Amino acid sequence: MILAAGLGAAAGYLAKKQMDTMQKVTPEKALKNAKEAFKKQGPISGSWIYMKPEDHEKNGLKYQAYRGGVTRNIDGTNKQYEFHVDVETGAVIDSFETAQ
Repeated sequence: MILAAGLGAAAGYLAKKQMDTMQKVTPEKALKNAKEAFKKQGPISGSWIYMKPEDHEKNGLKYQAYRGGVTRNIDGTNKQYEFHVDVETGAVIDSFETAQ
């Protein structure tokens, strides 16, 4: 009986590990990745992300991506930036300053 319980626990653990590697990046993780990338250039004062992925094309390649944004204060002026984060890898695909 103990052997069966041990085998069941091991199978559950392996199944969870496999699911974790196949799982897509969460919106929260995507936002964290983008904020870390922007913080390399200086502090940010606000951020947001849409929870639902959308189709995005960049350089002829199609992605499922989260869209979000950050606000940075540069020389006393707030500047808004939008970005796209790949759902599969969590990498920032692109970013651009938006008009206010």
